[in-house]
Amino acid sequence: MKNHQYAIADYNLKVAKNELRAIHFLDEETDKIDNPSALLKHFLMTYFLDSQSLDIRGQKISQIMASFEDDALTYLDKNAPLSKIAFYNIALQLLQFTVGEDFLIDNSITKMQTLNLPVADVHDPMNLYDVICAWYLLLNTHTKYGVTLIDYLAGEGYFAQNYNQFDKPLIFNGKSMPVYDTNNLIREVVYVEAPMDTDNDGKLDLLKTEIVRPKESNKKPVPVIFTASPYNQGTNDADGEKLTYNVNLGLKHKEPNTVSLSDINKKEKEPELPAARNVEGKTRKAEQTFSREQSYTLNDYFLARGYAVVYSAGIGTYESDGFRTTGDKYETISATAVIEWLAGNRVAFTNRTDNNQIEAYWSNGNVAMSGRSYLGTLQIAAATTGVAGLKACLVEAAISSWYDYYRENGLVMAPGGFQGEDADVLAAETYSRKKSAAEDIKNEKKWEIQLTNITNEQDRNSGDYNAFWNKRNYLNDAKKIKADMFFIHGLNDENVKPINVANIWHAVDPLNISKKMILHQGQHIYINAFQSLDFTDMVNLWFTNKLMEVENDADNLIPNILVQDNATDQNWYAIDEFDEDENLKRFELAKPSDDSEVTDDKVSFSDSLDEKDFEAYCNDVNKWENDLVIGGSDAPINDNRVIFTFDKLLKDVTINGKAHIHLTASSSKDFGMLSAQLIDLGEDFRLNAQPESVDHAKIQLGYLWREDNLREFKMSRNKTPFKKIAEGHINMQNRNNAYQVSDLKADEFYEVNFDLQPNVYKVKAGHQLAVVIYATDFDKSIRGNQDVKYTIDLSDSAVELPFNKD
Repeated sequence: MKNHQYAIADYNLKVAKNELRAIHFLDEETDKIDNPSALLKHFLMTYFLDSQSLDIRGQKISQIMASFEDDALTYLDKNAPLSKIAFYNIALQLLQFTVGEDFLIDNSITKMQTLNLPVADVHDPMNLYDVICAWYLLLNTHTKYGVTLIDYLAGEGYFAQNYNQFDKPLIFNGKSMPVYDTNNLIREVVYVEAPMDTDNDGKLDLLKTEIVRPKESNKKPVPVIFTASPYNQGTNDADGEKLTYNVNLGLKHKEPNTVSLSDINKKEKEPELPAARNVEGKTRKAEQTFSREQSYTLNDYFLARGYAVVYSAGIGTYESDGFRTTGDKYETISATAVIEWLAGNRVAFTNRTDNNQIEAYWSNGNVAMSGRSYLGTLQIAAATTGVAGLKACLVEAAISSWYDYYRENGLVMAPGGFQGEDADVLAAETYSRKKSAAEDIKNEKKWEIQLTNITNEQDRNSGDYNAFWNKRNYLNDAKKIKADMFFIHGLNDENVKPINVANIWHAVDPLNISKKMILHQGQHIYINAFQSLDFTDMVNLWFTNKLMEVENDADNLIPNILVQDNATDQNWYAIDEFDEDENLKRFELAKPSDDSEVTDDKVSFSDSLDEKDFEAYCNDVNKWENDLVIGGSDAPINDNRVIFTFDKLLKDVTINGKAHIHLTASSSKDFGMLSAQLIDLGEDFRLNAQPESVDHAKIQLGYLWREDNLREFKMSRNKTPFKKIAEGHINMQNRNNAYQVSDLKADEFYEVNFDLQPNVYKVKAGHQLAVVIYATDFDKSIRGNQDVKYTIDLSDSAVELPFNKD
């Protein structure tokens, strides 16, 4: 393993002593200890739990080796000078590293440095103050299994020995500790009244909201982590499958138009809202509870650390009013209404009928949002309203514009792995309100009208950007964001593509807020249980600052942009900029390399296949992706793409941003699409596409509480010939922009410019970059198998690549 910890706050002796007292490693008795070895023995006896007998604790210490000759108990009982190497021999074993397998005795400090674990700057031999500072740092150091030693100790029951003896919240090194008994969590349901009537029943929509909070919040308000999850109350998978579109359809000519952004931006008249419900009474006691929520493990982690966690699925979900709308302002209101209630600015009721008001008296008014994908998308949506009470957003793999999720440059373009899905399909899948038979029957006809409206307005026939998509473009209101933003996104995410995080990152750049971003090598995943990165600690530090209002230097400790290296496993590094479109290097396609075989002024490729081959690729997209780049001489797709290969690299280069494709091209029809991929060619070991379990290890999120699986990206066991860096697509009739359609005449050449998805990608020396130009994307675009011939004029075609500056 290689450790990367960014959330260790700076400290000095005074801080270390005060905080070790707060967690009961130091007290008046330890002040009397005058021998460093005796003090370390005391720390170890405390570490192995006061609830266990002295003999058992001594037995535990004696199982640790302090040197080649002595176990830790024997060594420390000598009260001889405490060597730094002995301390770290003991430390590595506490961190769950095995002598002989992971490190050698008396080589512990070197091993700590190799693993990138922090080593205290102390004397050798160590004095009393050295032991205090080194022990404090050790408790904040990650174990072999991805958690700090103090968190591991908490999972073993250290704080649970007597929860009542510790401050609540308990802050240690700037982070909140798990001193809340999760056996005493309170679970309750309320119904938030939202300022909308999406089902047109003459009443404001009520939103079912589930709350999990510490018992202590009855007396002392706590901060809140809110997850707006449309999936939380169940999904209609059969409905989604039934509505999924057939994508084996041909591209068609579109009538040219002169649509402008002002046409799309026209404001609609706001509907008059029904009157708010009359409050008939007030109470502090909820009437409804629940058993096991559909939780997110990072939220579970914070439930043991003094936070309340709130889930709400929003309009059109089970036991809530309204209809699903897939990403428009009404789903935004679904999220902001709950935040307003948590901040004391909106009404909620104990049930759907009695109008008995209940306040969030247990909330301190500071709210963060969490969650991935749709759950992250609604964070961006809520943040762009500037809603009071929302202090921070932990935005993972989120959509910043729904057009960039379901469309691209005038083309219908599915999210990776979800061919045929669209906004109406997603609405139907998340309309869990129908799981109530009574609600389904009562609202069936109105829901059919709502779904039909979505189908019509999304305009699957054209693929153009229109008013429907503009209403679902959160970038339009990004300037209103007041909450601090922490973005996490996979550079290989083909579901919610990286353009989404790049665009929102640029949009918040000028704002006077704290903004952070982590770009990992994963696809559409969570990263809160990785071995090599202290992500959960960073979030703890950040939330402690934003929601508990503890000054812990979180904004300076956490890098602004952190990137996972694609060329080396378990390596993370900070960068200053992302996707700034600087240092572009232009490669002419007429002569991409010194030994290029492309000599013609023009090259052509087809977009049709034999029916058998077409069906084979439809059924096996992985084979299509492989053949597209390295198909042999007999690959069916050889005539359906053209590849431009550049010279071998003499040194490593890093691409940072979007590749720009400049083509002068024609289609043999009056319609056409162009696609491109940027490829890293070269036999090499590469990171696997998905993270793997590490030693089947479990991360304890508290004491006798929930667990998470420790994971990490590992290098492939076998070499692979290539890796796709990025891709992009465009309708040739949308060569000016996504909303305006230009004419296209058969066999006439047009200048077509488009960008590939942004990335931060290291290409190693000896590898080659290549660009593949083709048309149909079997994984994402419609697939018409049409008899179309595309021609590229190489004399006026190029690719520009954004390299990092040397």
